[in-house]
Amino acid sequence: MKKLFLLFLCLINLYAQNDYDVRVAYGRADANDFGQIISSQIAPHHASTHVMMVDAGYKIAENVFDLPFDIYIKGGFAKFLENGYQKDVYENTLYFKGYYNFDFSQNRVRFGAAEGASYTYGIIYIEKEEATRNRDNNSNYLNYLELSLDFDIGRLLKYKPLKDTYFGVVLKHRSGVFGLVNNVRHGGSNYEALYIEKNF
Repeated sequence: MKKLFLLFLCLINLYAQNDYDVRVAYGRADANDFGQIISSQIAPHHASTHVMMVDAGYKIAENVFDLPFDIYIKGGFAKFLENGYQKDVYENTLYFKGYYNFDFSQNRVRFGAAEGASYTYGIIYIEKEEATRNRDNNSNYLNYLELSLDFDIGRLLKYKPLKDTYFGVVLKHRSGVFGLVNNVRHGGSNYEALYIEKNF
């Protein structure tokens, strides 16, 4: 299953045109919850676990409501590096992501927000730990959210071959939406990561 999904992502990249993108990212686990992190309260998790991700997407709407707002449908594959606490865990994601584009002085900055589904082939270590602490449940399938902020490297450097190549930071979040998904009330995980994303 995982190999077929990777093949699918590669084929998307081979036949890509202007409406496609691909992203690679690497990040670390955070001990704080989603709300704390977006208010700048960042605390690397004591377990020092990490994540590697690759995502590919297709633009399904551009300049929605005549605003600089684009919508993509995306699929992703991730490997959670569990730092010896257990075997590494793999994940597939499927989600919609919107980007609000800010253009100024021939540069572009994008704010992104995503909503979708995440399925892991095993339970992530930090999710097990949090569930034990909160007497909560675990689930392979959880709701998926992410927030991102990036800028166009090519436009910033005025180097045409790198145009539409974005460097940024993303907050990756899995949760049960307070018990709405598989009765996971307080469990889940948060990872902040740096990434490079290329539009084709």
